[in-house]
Amino acid sequence: MENKRIVFLYTEIAGYILSCISELLRHGNYEVTLVRWPLNKEAPFDFKFPEGLKVEDRTQFNDDALMSRVDSIDPHFIFCSGWVDKGYLKVCKKYRDRIPVVVGIDNQWEGNWRQRMASLLSFRMIKPYFNAAWVPGEKQREFAGKLGFPSDKIYTGFYSADTAHFFNYYNRFKAQKEQEFPRRFIYVGRYLSFKGVNELWDAFAELQQENPSDWELWCLGTGDLWEKRKEHDKIKHFGFVQPGEIENFIRDTGVFILPSTFEPWGVVIHEFAASGFPIICTNKVGAASRFVQDGKNGFVVSPSDKNALKTAMKKMMQCSPDELNKMGEASHELANGLTPKVWVETLGSMLMC
Repeated sequence: MENKRIVFLYTEIAGYILSCISELLRHGNYEVTLVRWPLNKEAPFDFKFPEGLKVEDRTQFNDDALMSRVDSIDPHFIFCSGWVDKGYLKVCKKYRDRIPVVVGIDNQWEGNWRQRMASLLSFRMIKPYFNAAWVPGEKQREFAGKLGFPSDKIYTGFYSADTAHFFNYYNRFKAQKEQEFPRRFIYVGRYLSFKGVNELWDAFAELQQENPSDWELWCLGTGDLWEKRKEHDKIKHFGFVQPGEIENFIRDTGVFILPSTFEPWGVVIHEFAASGFPIICTNKVGAASRFVQDGKNGFVVSPSDKNALKTAMKKMMQCSPDELNKMGEASHELANGLTPKVWVETLGSMLMC
């Protein structure tokens, strides 16, 4: 059987995409090429690319050279991470009527003027380039529908955590946390205002002032607000941490928090759910719709609402260790519904269409 040749055209890659591609390559009948732009300076991940993956640097190709490179591959399937790169769009337009050419959409439908304009102009922005969409969840499915994709050409589950990796953490630390649950919140993300970090720091500091406890808040990340981070004896800032260094943080913390005011999906929610964490997040976090059930494995609050965030944190602090571990187990079960294996199955179904 001829190997299926897959091309991914990416702006900013992430480790979880590589875990899905790695699963794809393990099947043995795919040849995969990834074209990508340089790393985001705010998230300087040290990626380990899967064996067998051909990686190309977008900056080494002008548009004509990129087209020639893709032509030399003669792909059976193209995925493009958006419609910003004009060179990528030229490739997609050439192949759209020959093979599945799929666009990734992670924005939720909110009905703002930009999205309404995009839906009105989809005949020019979308249809000449793509014949299907691959989205993380239902809110993105709605947006893809507004852009003119028929329902049978919209596929969900595009973002999957490296679940095997995080399930391993869950299994390794489960007994330890049942014996002594870590009384520490953890935030992992960029230090930017839309991530809600200022509200998080203030909420935690106020809780400690109102009712001092041995709970701590550990924060991992960097960004524009790093120099303005809140100093507090029970708020610890660790800076940017490579994925390979996060093991001890998962072992030593207990409740994950993501208070974003804007978060199209947030794979980190899936990662910490897979690791067995109770979760606090806002209703602007797309992944909450799949991995957080309010009152069962965590709490979902309104964005930019410091008091609501305080209430949710206080509820967690008042839970018994047994209750917190049961919430973590529920998170783990929810995370198991989406894996890189499911991702590969979805890609395979698109190839057959």
